[in-house]
Amino acid sequence: MERHERIARAIQVSGKKKGEIASLCGVANSAVTQWITGESKSLRPENLYALAKATGFRAEWLAIGEGDERDTSESNVSPAAQPTKSFRYPVISWVAAGAWAEAVEPYPAGFSDSYEFSEYDSKGTAFWLKVKGDSMTAPAGQSVTEGTLILVDTEAEVAPGKLVVAKLRDSNEATFKKLVSDGGRLFLKPLNPSYPIEAVDENCRIVGVVVQALQKFY
Repeated sequence: MERHERIARAIQVSGKKKGEIASLCGVANSAVTQWITGESKSLRPENLYALAKATGFRAEWLAIGEGDERDTSESNVSPAAQPTKSFRYPVISWVAAGAWAEAVEPYPAGFSDSYEFSEYDSKGTAFWLKVKGDSMTAPAGQSVTEGTLILVDTEAEVAPGKLVVAKLRDSNEATFKKLVSDGGRLFLKPLNPSYPIEAVDENCRIVGVVVQALQKFY
């Protein structure tokens, strides 16, 4: 059985439509069609593992046809637990995040080479950002250190007390702060007290709300 035939079988058995597979893998529908027909001769490792996760088939079997189609090591003991539904979001740059408010289509399909999974089902377009600097590193309490990946939902409810990503005037990049209210006014407050608080005015645009943080150690 050729690789494209294995992929076609995995998708068929999964019961998912091509559009759903494309969304879970972070690719265009046409890419999934090419995987199925064999028109695409290459398959990135990240796409292969995303496809395996989306279909429930083993990546090794999909790639080279070796081993079992799926992991059945515990099938004689109890029914296999259903995997938690996950969603795949792109990792983008701070410049790209800052362009969100101005761009008509800031994140077209296939624009990012890096993706991360999350169990969070976003309300709107969502993306990961890697935190840089120590403005959100606090000496005590809530703290988000440099290198942490934060998941930003562009349509989650914005309210004081939430961590947000915003675009400030005269800046090409987005900024990550806590939204606070004081005296009826809104401010962007860093968790690190050594950094200044900035007022939210008509030149400040909230890009989205941070809904999850992921610390990676590599």
